[in-house]
Amino acid sequence: MVSIFARRRERLDPVSNVRARDAFGEFSKASNLLSLAGDFARIQSTLVEQACDISASDLAALYLYTGDDDEPGAALRLSYRRGPWQIPSSLARSSETIAFIEECAEAAILNERRDCALSGLLLDPAMQSGIAVPVFLPRYRAGLLVLNARTPRHYDGRRLNFLSSYGSLAAGMLRSAKLYKELKERAAEIEALERYQESVFSSMTNLLVTSERDGTIRFYNDEAADVFGLDASSIGKPITKVLAERLDGGVIKAVDKSLREGSTLLGIEGIAKGERGDIDFSLNMSPVRGRRSDRHDGLILTFTDQTRERELKDQVDVVVEERRAIKDMFSRYLSVDVVQHLMDSPDLVKLGGSGKRATVFFADIRGYTSFSEGKTPEYIIGVLNDYFSEAVEIVLDYKGFIDKFIGDCIMAAWGVPMTSEEEDARNAVSCALDIQRLIQNPKRGFFHGEAEHLRVGIGVHTGYLVAGNLGSSRRMNYSVIGDTVNIAARLEGVAKAGEVIITESTKELLGPSFRLEAREPVKVKGKAEAIRIYSALEKTNK
Repeated sequence: MVSIFARRRERLDPVSNVRARDAFGEFSKASNLLSLAGDFARIQSTLVEQACDISASDLAALYLYTGDDDEPGAALRLSYRRGPWQIPSSLARSSETIAFIEECAEAAILNERRDCALSGLLLDPAMQSGIAVPVFLPRYRAGLLVLNARTPRHYDGRRLNFLSSYGSLAAGMLRSAKLYKELKERAAEIEALERYQESVFSSMTNLLVTSERDGTIRFYNDEAADVFGLDASSIGKPITKVLAERLDGGVIKAVDKSLREGSTLLGIEGIAKGERGDIDFSLNMSPVRGRRSDRHDGLILTFTDQTRERELKDQVDVVVEERRAIKDMFSRYLSVDVVQHLMDSPDLVKLGGSGKRATVFFADIRGYTSFSEGKTPEYIIGVLNDYFSEAVEIVLDYKGFIDKFIGDCIMAAWGVPMTSEEEDARNAVSCALDIQRLIQNPKRGFFHGEAEHLRVGIGVHTGYLVAGNLGSSRRMNYSVIGDTVNIAARLEGVAKAGEVIITESTKELLGPSFRLEAREPVKVKGKAEAIRIYSALEKTNK
């Protein structure tokens, strides 16, 4: 007999309460093992092994989408299996079974062998019952988890609820692991391109010296080292002081002018006192500019020996073209903002942090504690996941960074890893108002039934914090810490259901774009003086 189960909401008797506690314990243990898995491959194996053990299945297999999951012709490939039986290496998306599961995005169960639309759930003739669990998020499909048992009617509601929740949790972790792996690969590619660029510059017969924005030496090629006597100790020293012994005063003044004004100066001629004798040179100076900034990030000094200028002209053109090609390749790998930030901060995937001014918000469900009493863990997780799925999309649409989920609370930040203070504050408050507006909409996709009365209070604060990777070399998370985070968390406790409470520091960055209402200053733990707060009511057209 074929059965399709939706999540069930039901009151528990004392026996059910014991089973619920057991189920919650199993889910917590399995979830913890999943979170400790870390990389994409270990998450897959942990998902299959735990699902098979806890559901007491005889066979388990994880099939992943390949290529574009929107392409119906792309098959699902077997990625990890458990059990001695021979099973298909792929599942065709055109089959009735897969098409049905993709359409409803719910788990499907076949509890006894028979010819029907879901007969494809049984992967071996020895199997009598089976379940297929979609490992999906609202906008991401990882794959399908298929489990079989040799006994009929093996998969009851309790196993269904566990596997459905576990599949959704695994989908999020698989997506995060995949994105993290891609970021590290892109960072490695960028580092390789930078090494290639330095190799090109070192191979030039021109003398090349580059500086930072503050005028200190950043790079020099081998030719410059030989002529000017540069070595590792020259890095970080003022370029004008290092070259003052080699160049006349007029050239040094031109270098200083180009640094101050960010101007391009071409064809400056002179005589340099080199290690191997004097050379007659022509100097070109040009600022290094970012794509989205009028300010220069340093200076490039190219010294050309006049006697060799004609034969080296083509080589200089090649270097310029290769530099342009490198920038083009960077843009194809990552967005311009992220590429520039990675180049400026190569330690992004290493331990450590940096101080910056950012905006933090906490959004907490009101009435959650009393609501959760007497409810099954599966039901509570379902309610939270439905809410988080939509709220998180709003945060991401407003360029926010999801720091973590703390029970029923969302912690997000704006201004990390890249900062634009006014825009960050406006985006954070706009996001908070949109979440409140969504919750008030009777057509929302969450908080139904017994959860109908749930509302959210949001606290927002702007200030100095530390952002970076916390943890160890084996496991780390990008996060924010500091007094700013603590104040935002305490303001969330001040906010009533449906309110968005902000501080004076956030208000100062908003301008006239929001209608605000002053509230009585509040005392928060750890602060000697009361904090001035405001309720953000709505956006204006100003």
